[in-house]
Amino acid sequence: MADSYYMEDQESGWQAAVRRFLPLVLVILLVGALGTLLYSASIASRDHERALMEQRRSFEIIALARAFEAKTARAEVTLARYVISLDPDVGRLFQDQWRTASSQLKLLSYATRQSGWQRANVQELQHAFEQRGKTLSEIGLRTTYDQKMGALAQFHRAGRSEDLKHITALLDRVIQAENARLQERSLAVKLAGNRTQFVDRTSRLFGLVLLVCVLFALWMLNAAYTERRNARRMAEVEAERADRLEAAVAARTIELSDAYEQLKKETSERAAAEENLRQMQKMDAVGQLTGGIAHDFNNMLAVVVGGLELAKRKLRLKPQEAARHLDNAMEGATRAAALTRRLLAFARSEPLLPRAIDPDQLVKGMVELIDRSIGDQVTVSLDNNAAGWHIFVDQHQMENAILNLCVNARDAMDGRGRLVIETRQAQLAEHEIGECAAGDYIVLSVKDDGCGMTPEVLARVFEPFFTTKPVGKGTGLGLSQIFGFVRQSEGEIRIESDLGQGTSVHIYLPRKSGVEGTSWSEAPLADREPVLHPPTRILVVEDDPRVLNQTMAALAELGHLPVACDHPSKAAKLLTSHRDIGLIISDVLMPDMTGPEMIRTLPAAHAHVPVLFVTGYAGDIAESSEFGGHEVLRKPYTLMGLSHALSNALSGSRHPGTAAAAE
Repeated sequence: MADSYYMEDQESGWQAAVRRFLPLVLVILLVGALGTLLYSASIASRDHERALMEQRRSFEIIALARAFEAKTARAEVTLARYVISLDPDVGRLFQDQWRTASSQLKLLSYATRQSGWQRANVQELQHAFEQRGKTLSEIGLRTTYDQKMGALAQFHRAGRSEDLKHITALLDRVIQAENARLQERSLAVKLAGNRTQFVDRTSRLFGLVLLVCVLFALWMLNAAYTERRNARRMAEVEAERADRLEAAVAARTIELSDAYEQLKKETSERAAAEENLRQMQKMDAVGQLTGGIAHDFNNMLAVVVGGLELAKRKLRLKPQEAARHLDNAMEGATRAAALTRRLLAFARSEPLLPRAIDPDQLVKGMVELIDRSIGDQVTVSLDNNAAGWHIFVDQHQMENAILNLCVNARDAMDGRGRLVIETRQAQLAEHEIGECAAGDYIVLSVKDDGCGMTPEVLARVFEPFFTTKPVGKGTGLGLSQIFGFVRQSEGEIRIESDLGQGTSVHIYLPRKSGVEGTSWSEAPLADREPVLHPPTRILVVEDDPRVLNQTMAALAELGHLPVACDHPSKAAKLLTSHRDIGLIISDVLMPDMTGPEMIRTLPAAHAHVPVLFVTGYAGDIAESSEFGGHEVLRKPYTLMGLSHALSNALSGSRHPGTAAAAE
């Protein structure tokens, strides 16, 4: 009995102890839980604040990168305006804008000072920016010293240079890295917010258990709510700021695009104007040739007409003497054809591709053209010492440059004096002459004993539209065109002149190796006899009745069977009625349609028939693609030339000489 009481007292004491200490344990647990919750809330708040700070820093770095890119692009556009306009105020504006871009880059470097993943990108960007600055400063310096053509050429190369692409790639790399970091930071903000929400829920749960915990939880809830509200407000502000920055970048991009299009349009209009002026100058030079050309043609026609008349008189009684007169007439006609080809080649407006040229042969071939251009009162002397070395240039542009220099020399001598054209070999060291690389060069010099130039005039001779000639006597584009042509050919041009002592113009052009055994002129027709073909029925399409009769007679003389067609619209009907026609000979320029147009409109049933085009001047359709790969024969032609052309057309092969003539 006593034992039972003892056991009950012991049990009640244990229960009392439990009741006494359980609240304390619960309070300790609650305080510990609340402390844990407070600590977790503090950490979540700190992480949230840090994530938001890193997020703001990412937005700031992206904005700085975009601002730097926009300021750099605006500075380059301003430099382009300076190179074109030569306005010192625009040059100073470029310097200010470039310094502002440098400041933007420094701000970007400062903003990324604690970003180890960006430090290498920003340092590389600073280096690329410094290199780009040196290139643009050199362009500005050239523009400041009136080397506009050089500045334009260098600016064109700078626009395609790798350093500009490198800067753009580095900026994209910085922005992409920061965007990736921004995603990570946004995730961190989200996780911190989730942790804050967890603390809030837990606080509410504990608030239901204990009033103090509830009040404390309410306080925590209010604090968390305030923080979230501030965070949301800050996020909205940052989002609005980001939207404004994005809109500003988009507007700046549109502005830069419009500026680029305007610059492109102005550049195209200027190029078109310069091309028109160049063509006008060339036509002016052709006009100056008119008197000499007319004189030469009259002499050649006198030889042709006189020779034919004498041959007609001597044909029966003295056939040998008649043959001699016919040979003289043929020689005169050949010289007239060669002179016509040279005049058309000089007057053409489309550029030719560069090729290997023997400068000695080129100058010798131009002597007659130069004599007729500058008059008989100027004595022209040649001193050719290229000794087989070749240059790689556009032949027609080179001829135009030499002729322009000779005309300038004539004007400097007032149409009377001595002109020397010299070619020689030279070995240059690196940058010994301008920007020429080390190697072998051909030096072509044009020297006169005219009035010379003052240092002030000499300093401006290469400026476009600068001329000392009276109004209407010159365009001011001659030397600037020569300067551009020489620089495009990887050469240099130097002028030496003293007032009253004459002028010497020296053109340095790099030697083209490996072509010493070839000739600069177009390949002539082969001396071999043409391949003889059986008598072939040939359709002759020609609108001029005299030329049609002559062509019919020549074909009959060669043993073929010609069929006359005096208008291109009749060709299809004649082909249908004469199904054995094996070749079509067509003039190029005819009424209503051209020869190539006629061939393209023929029915498909006649597409297999070979075609031979005959032309004296192809005009606007002189491109080789217009002839569809068919054989082309130039007027006037001999029976041997016609036989060669027929052989090539019927055999389906083309001779290089005729191909060149077609072009």
